Amino acid sequence: MHELSLVASVFEVLEEKAREHGAARVTRVVLKVGVMAGVVPDLLESAFETYKIGTIAETARLEIVVVPVKLRCPDCGGEAVREDTDFSCAGCGSRRVEIVEGRDLVVETIELET
Repeated sequence: MHELSLVASVFEVLEEKAREHGAARVTRVVLKVGVMAGVVPDLLESAFETYKIGTIAETARLEIVVVPVKLRCPDCGGEAVREDTDFSCAGCGSRRVEIVEGRDLVVETIELET
């Protein structure tokens, strides 16, 4: 399960931030997950729930924010969010678009309790 290794990496961040701030517990975690990140949000949540047992985040609530694909066109400068698999510019039709959002998994917010 790919999601379990991702959650292990997230927990490294959580533990590091808790130490830095002298926190006794992590109470809430918000993850931004791009639709092209290769992650299944339900599996990520399940892995988080399993992994957190016996850790500093045992009672933490996980929130997952799904980030759609956002494209930028170098030809016309336009930006658009795409819900489908048509990776062309909505403004000029160019196929030379750059993906600027929707591929990452980011720890957006960590709430700590001292």
